[in-house]
Amino acid sequence: MDFDFSEEQRQLRDQARRLLADRCPTSAVRKVLEGEDRLDRTLWRQFGEMGFLGAALPEAYGGAGLGYLELCVIAEELGRSLAPIPMASSIYLAAEILRDIGSDAQKGKWLPGLCSGELIATVATVEGVGRDSFAAVRAAVVDSRLTGVKFPVSDGLDADIAVVVARSASQAAPSLYLVDLRGEGVERTALQTIDPTRPTARLTFAGAPVELLGDEGGGLACLKRAFDRAAVLIAFEQVGGAERALEMARDYALERMAFGRQIGSFQAIKHMLADMYVALTLARSNAYYGAWALSVGAPQLPVAAASARVSATTAFQQCAKNNIQVHGGMGFTWEFDCHLYYRRSNALALFLGPLSEWQDLLIERMQRLGDLAAAA
Repeated sequence: MDFDFSEEQRQLRDQARRLLADRCPTSAVRKVLEGEDRLDRTLWRQFGEMGFLGAALPEAYGGAGLGYLELCVIAEELGRSLAPIPMASSIYLAAEILRDIGSDAQKGKWLPGLCSGELIATVATVEGVGRDSFAAVRAAVVDSRLTGVKFPVSDGLDADIAVVVARSASQAAPSLYLVDLRGEGVERTALQTIDPTRPTARLTFAGAPVELLGDEGGGLACLKRAFDRAAVLIAFEQVGGAERALEMARDYALERMAFGRQIGSFQAIKHMLADMYVALTLARSNAYYGAWALSVGAPQLPVAAASARVSATTAFQQCAKNNIQVHGGMGFTWEFDCHLYYRRSNALALFLGPLSEWQDLLIERMQRLGDLAAAA
């Protein structure tokens, strides 16, 4: 049985890699990091023109109608290049939620713009606390007007629309609402983060008009599905970033000479590179399992998503950190690219909630599967 991507999917990967190599070298990432722009809007629109943004979305709404496997391939290349575009917020989460529970009118209004790159979307869930604290949501909707504060919100400074978790006056359970961030009653404040190419914001709503997404009180169930799908896609970004960090460390270990020898011949460096390779291989295996579960809608997706999330987060952070160590004193300097991958590894580690929460989720879900198997 072949668990690898198909020839067509590998061609798509090569196409994405060529585009990113041409349009998004690390110098372009540094330009965003050091400049006034928070993202590469030209690259974002090019991704829309190439059909990458709508790879997994229906053709009826401007998508390419391919599938999640193709989106996984694209995500891995984004991780390798550290592309400063809002793919995770806009496509992995917001667009998926819209497709999942949006009305036909809402899909027709917003999805084509997200697929083309004309629009940017985000998801505002937490209020300064962790992923599992949705029960503490204080943002409220009264008469289709939203009041409350959400932070941190990834890409909230540049997003045109947001999917917001809030409570209504008639329903105790949280619901999801669609907010046009360009309208009245919205204030944005920039927040400092370790990776400015993935900017975050505080969004303050003071009577902002909203539209209900899906059923009232059904927000948490939809968010859980969306977070599981996004966890697999983010895992591929992390695998791509970890692989590139390992390549950088390997190449430097073969080039750098000390005491008349390549530093890669020293046992300490060998062990460090071997540990990076093992972590990356485990992460890739779990990411592939997650991609399969996501592509076929398998019931194992919750476990597969948590497994991919935990292993890929660990691998990227380990490879990014060890890459700096292999480079020695030079690895800590601004001129070397090591810190770019270290920044991104830590930003992605927090994007869907901290690693500890996903570890707890993985244990809970595996125990549940074990209990079901025992009962059968």
